[in-house]
Amino acid sequence: MTTNAHSKSLQLGSDLARDAVAVNERTVGAVANALDQSGVQWNLLSKSMAVQSSRIMQDHTDRTRQLAQNMAECSQRLFSSRSIVKDWGEYLKDVGQRVALTMDALRERGDVFLEHEAAGCPPVLIYDYEVITDGRHLKRPCNYQLLRILPPEGVTVEDSKRPYIIIDPRAGHGGGIGGFKHDSQVGVALAKGHPVYFVSFGRDPVPGQTLADVMHAEAGFVRTVRARHPDSPHPVVTGNCQGGWATLLMAACNPDLNGPLVLNGAPVAPWAGAVGENPMRYNAGVLGGTWQPMFWSDLGAGQFDGANLVMNFEQLNPSRNYFGKYFDLYRDPEGGRQRFIDFERWWGGYFILNEAEIHWIVEQLFVGNRLVKNTAQLEPGVPVDIKAIKGPIFVFASQGDNITPPQQALNWISETYSDEEEIRVRGQRIVYMLHDEVGHLGIFVSSKVARKEHRELASTLETVESMAPGLYEMQIENIEGEGADKEFEVRFHERTLADLAALDDGQQDEMSFAAVAHMSETQSNIYQTFGRPTVQSLSTPTSAKALRDLHPLRVQRAALSSAQPATLGIKYWADMAREHRNPAAPENPFLELEKITADWIEQVMDYGRDVRDAWYELTFFSLWSGPLAAWFGQKNAAHRTLVDPESLRSLPEVEAALAHIKQGSLAEAVVRMLILLVDSNQSFRAEILDRWAQVFKHDEPFKGLTVDQRHRLLHEQSLIVTFDKQEAINTLPDLLPLKKDRMQAVALLRRIAGEVQKKPTPELFEMVDELCDILDLPKPQDEAALAPANNSETLPARSPADRKARSK
Repeated sequence: MTTNAHSKSLQLGSDLARDAVAVNERTVGAVANALDQSGVQWNLLSKSMAVQSSRIMQDHTDRTRQLAQNMAECSQRLFSSRSIVKDWGEYLKDVGQRVALTMDALRERGDVFLEHEAAGCPPVLIYDYEVITDGRHLKRPCNYQLLRILPPEGVTVEDSKRPYIIIDPRAGHGGGIGGFKHDSQVGVALAKGHPVYFVSFGRDPVPGQTLADVMHAEAGFVRTVRARHPDSPHPVVTGNCQGGWATLLMAACNPDLNGPLVLNGAPVAPWAGAVGENPMRYNAGVLGGTWQPMFWSDLGAGQFDGANLVMNFEQLNPSRNYFGKYFDLYRDPEGGRQRFIDFERWWGGYFILNEAEIHWIVEQLFVGNRLVKNTAQLEPGVPVDIKAIKGPIFVFASQGDNITPPQQALNWISETYSDEEEIRVRGQRIVYMLHDEVGHLGIFVSSKVARKEHRELASTLETVESMAPGLYEMQIENIEGEGADKEFEVRFHERTLADLAALDDGQQDEMSFAAVAHMSETQSNIYQTFGRPTVQSLSTPTSAKALRDLHPLRVQRAALSSAQPATLGIKYWADMAREHRNPAAPENPFLELEKITADWIEQVMDYGRDVRDAWYELTFFSLWSGPLAAWFGQKNAAHRTLVDPESLRSLPEVEAALAHIKQGSLAEAVVRMLILLVDSNQSFRAEILDRWAQVFKHDEPFKGLTVDQRHRLLHEQSLIVTFDKQEAINTLPDLLPLKKDRMQAVALLRRIAGEVQKKPTPELFEMVDELCDILDLPKPQDEAALAPANNSETLPARSPADRKARSK
């Protein structure tokens, strides 16, 4: 008994000691993690302060220096002028006339706003159109419409050409911005003879409408366009801004829609961004998460006013939206009037979303980041997996975009695929373009910088489907000439996910957004339980309409319309100014002084914005990047589980392709050799791709293949080259047992390759030699196999010793 009790006592003591050690280890681990997170928080705060202060100091020092210099030069000219009194008189008269004309433009803006509202805010397209499908009459009704753009006089559209479908953003504004000008997306596609369709939407949603209903309607629109053009390739679907992620949703939930997708400035990964930039992504952490749109929707009797979103956009750049655009109109009220009115018609067309729609957008996309994490669902049983998309994806981003920075447009790729090999295995083609300057609206409106990208997309999209699967960057190089005579070369560079990661400054800050997402869920649950019943009981359709009518953005337009008695004299005053218009001479020094004053006002406003943004970011990281926030955000911090790269070879599609490595004929051999050559040369020019597309479509042995058969052929051969490159080369004789087939393969390759680059890579030389050896074909220096058509560039001859050394 005594021995047994003693042993139990020893065992108890041992267990207590072990538990104490475990508790101590957990405590030490927790302390270490807290210290690590405190270090992360300090790094984020110090980096934010360094970046923000450096940029503010540099930018405003340079601007102040330039303003001082301009002021000194202007003052010198002003006081040395012998006609200062005359200049002042002419300037005052000019100012009075410009004020009258500017006020009249604002009056017209108010009239246009009221007319646009009364008409239900139709699309602001400058083209005529016809309604093909009205979403209100679908089985799952919604306020979306499929429009066919009627080609203007002098433009001929061919129904056999690939159709273009443009989906505009429903982010507070109305539809039509993608066809706002003649040289926008619609105009570029029409000029090349493509049928163009436009997905627009009404101001007011159908009662009970959800984003799932919208997704099904958009998918039905694409199928309708395919049925209207049975002899053309699959349509190109272009999504602008929020229309971009809507396009991804549609394609992911409908894998049969496998035409090319173009995403212009689409915020797919909203947590991403660079520290010291992109303040809009901090809104939920500073102002509150999902409960905010829930509250405003309840005040709106179940509907969310899009004018609130527009106000958010305006506050990103107050100097431009509250002063700059009006000063530009005032400086040239005659030349800038129509441009101002046309833009304001779209910018001031405020649209409504149902509570369920804005709730999903905020909760699952912008705050929850669930689309990237593969946990988003539009409705029960409808998962949204971006990997399900089969068509090529083009992503257009810009460093000058302060609404959708490049990281938000591109980071979803590395969050979805384990590496670039998985992209190839999935048979996907992702092409991204990155610009240095163009702003958010310029991406899909009509920026001179963006215009050439749209033009080149229209001519390149049809050939991209002939590319081997993978990740590519599209670059426009060797630009020569101006205007209509501008020429440039398009090159596709094969990229890795590491190249995309280099565009970001790391992901240390994303744990903060995970904490915000968890807090947003908590806040929304509290509001839904305690706040929503009270707010809903106080809201009526009448009070909701009054709240919308009294929104500051609506009031500022309506207050200056002709409906207000106070504006009755503006038109008369403006007509008098036009009749007696006498602008001041361009060299008038008071005009220059006016411009300097405006620049100073803009700089003061910009300084206030920059200080605000710096405070905004520091507040965010102070609240949400510490140890407690990191612990709180663990629930929402998990990323998508990626496939182990080592396991890709065991995927069924890879094993099936490798099992058929010796099977095939001329078509398989030519595709395999082309992939090998392209892989050896790292990049290739668009004209090579064009020739390859022509051969793939019109020449034997490819022209009898369907589009799906061509895709399968490219996919299978890409897998073979990726996972067993040497055996892919060694088995080429099995695909081409006859000499005539080998010579035909070489002839096709020569047609596709055309001119050899001025500086071919050594790997290309080696691959050409290896292919020639395995197929028992003449080397390039012995016969002009793969030689340029014009003989202006040739592969340099190598000695037999060199070739022998390489073969070893």
